[in-house]
Order: sequence, then structure tokens, then C-alpha cells
Amino acid sequence: MLSKLQTLYHKYPRQYWLMITGIVISTAGGSMIWPFLLIYASNKLDMPLSTVATLISINAGVGLFASFLAGSLADKIGRKAVMVFSLAMNGIGYFFLMRAETYPQFVALMILIGLSNPLYQVGADAMLADMIPSEKRTDAYAINRIALNASFALGPAIGGFLASRSYDFAFYGAATGFITYSALMFFFARETLDKNSGVETIRAADEIQVQEGYARVFRDKRYIAFVLLNSLGLIAPTMVWILLPVYAKTNFGIPESLYGWIPTTNAVMCVFVQIFVTNITRKHKTLPVTAAAMGIYAISVGSVALMSSFWGFWFSMVILTFGELALVPTATKYVADIAPADLRGRYMSIHWLGWGLARTLSPLIGGFLNDNIAPRAIWVGGLLIGLTSTLGLILLHYLTQPRVDLQKT
Repeated sequence: MLSKLQTLYHKYPRQYWLMITGIVISTAGGSMIWPFLLIYASNKLDMPLSTVATLISINAGVGLFASFLAGSLADKIGRKAVMVFSLAMNGIGYFFLMRAETYPQFVALMILIGLSNPLYQVGADAMLADMIPSEKRTDAYAINRIALNASFALGPAIGGFLASRSYDFAFYGAATGFITYSALMFFFARETLDKNSGVETIRAADEIQVQEGYARVFRDKRYIAFVLLNSLGLIAPTMVWILLPVYAKTNFGIPESLYGWIPTTNAVMCVFVQIFVTNITRKHKTLPVTAAAMGIYAISVGSVALMSSFWGFWFSMVILTFGELALVPTATKYVADIAPADLRGRYMSIHWLGWGLARTLSPLIGGFLNDNIAPRAIWVGGLLIGLTSTLGLILLHYLTQPRVDLQKT
């Protein structure tokens, strides 16, 4: 066992393991509060769900703009700088959130966190792609997910326990986690951006095209179609992550201390089941795997409408997790493989922009359905949206068969 761990350790650069360590620290802290943030804001503001949910939409909407900025910065000034800045700003944002009392104060802090979040995600994905060759990326991204979810397994359970007593403890945990990871990156990480590779590309290719940046990405119509369909499907599970805690507490009296075990279950499954699922998905083509994942998402979200107890919601999360296990490493590797080296940061930023678009729309859609139709309408709407994405990805696969054949996971 020890020899296998040593072999695994030496398979990847030291900086990769530094990132894994930082992910554990920051995610454990951040996940103490994020699943319960909407409950906290609802209690503070005493506003309708559709209004309070706009805080998440504002956060995600700002993140859409920041995703473009993140890709450019990651490709120009480097991965490390944007990651360090992002982590530090997140820590500061969570520290001041515990002092927020009014809607404008919440909005200002959600804007700060929304601006900084994509900087880290885009920078980290680009840094990992810089360090890890293509044939090792599937496992590298899977290990990254396992580390993230191992820490997330602890955060919500601990955070739910703390939040039921005092939310301040959960906020302190989040702020400390992000600041600590920022310090680790600042003092011990090296920059992985090879600026000379951009010069070589300019000499080998068309200089004007390189300078166009995002225009080149948007001309990749198949990739943009993939991002849009992926984003559409992600609206459904995002409804679960953002709205289910409030839905369960408001309509069925499930407290934070109990609900915290639901996201913890997701994280535990990601730790112990991710490699098993990845060993299956890597044998198949990208778009069929992504379509299957979206179908699983849709079913899981639709099932929430039938549930009325902790164990019912828990079961829906179990179903949802299998969709996540299939989707995340597959989609991320797909982007890393098709992106030109000089545009990798921009391709990654467009990929995460799709996630941000889902996070922007899902609270608005879910809040509207909750306040204007019925609480259970949230999940029926999510089911229909997820099935639409599934069908779209299947069609995209057959329409782009020659290119997809090259993208096996």
C-alpha cells in the first residue's frame, strides 16, 4: 500500500500535490458556510426566496464577466498571480459576510466573491494542464475531485453543526481556509505559464489570430455548442445545491445540523466512487458520457418533487452525485485536450463561464417557480431543463462525429 502511494506521489509534480493540499484546506473551510448561505441571508433579510436568491445570481453573474478576465490574465500575467489574488479576496469576502446586515451589503460582498472565484478556477485548471501531460490528465483531474470532495465531506457536516449554534464560527472557518491556501501558493508555488510558447505559436501560426484571443475561441462552433448545452443542463443540479437547503427547512423543517449530511454524502461518494466511475467513463467518448451525466442530473432533480423527508432528499442527492462523477473530470479533460496551448486559459474560462451562467439562471428560475407556481415546481422545471440538455448533447455528438472520435476519455 505504501509503495503504491509513493508511486502515485512521484507520478505528478510536487506543485500538483501543493495544489491538492490547498484545495483540501480551502474547500473544508468554504463548505462550512456555502451550503447554508441562502438560509443565513434569508434569516437576516426576511425577504421572499425569489429576492434572496438574486444574491446567488448576482454572485454568479459577476463571475461571468470575471471568467473572461480570468482567462486573459491567466494567459498574460500567469496562473499563480490570479490564483493567489482570488484566494485572498475570497477569504476577505467571507470574513465580512458575517457582518452584513442589509441587502446592499450582501450584494457588495457577493460581487467581491463573484469577481474573485473564477480567477482561481481558471488559473488552477490552466496550471494543472501546464504541468500534466494529456495522457495523465484524466487521473489528475479525478484525484483533484477526490481531494476537493474529501474536504467537502467534512465542511457541511461541521458547518451545519456550527451554524445551528452560531454562523460566525462557520464564517471564520471559511475565511481562514482561503487565506491559508493563498499564503501557500504565494510562498511555495512557481509560475507554470511558458510565455515563450506563445512566441513560438505566433511565429508558426497567424499572429493576428493569436492576438484576437477570445475571438478564436468563439469561432470554435462545436466547442461553444458544447459549453451552451453543458450550461443548460447544469441549471438543474445547481437548483439542488442552491435552493434545496432553504426548500427543505422552510417546507419540511429540516435544520442545518441535519441537512449538512446531505452534501457530505455527495462528497463521500466522490471520494470513494470517483475512480470507479472514471475507469468506466474513460472508455467512452466525451459527448455520450456528458449526455448520460445530464440525464442522471435531470432524473435526480425531478425526484426531489416526490420527496418530503431527510432520507428522500438524501436519495435524490445520491442519484445526482453519479451524474457529477461522470461529468466533471470528463468535461474538464475534453476542454484541456482541444485547447491550443496559447489559449488554454481562455478555453478554460469559457468552460467555467458556462457553469457561472447556470449558477446565474438557476436561482432566478427556481425562485420564480417557487413564488409564482409552487415550491415543487422548482424540481419539475429542473427535470425538463435537464432532459433538454441531454437531447441536445446527443444530437451534437452525431452532428460532430468525426471530431468527437478523437476525444476519448
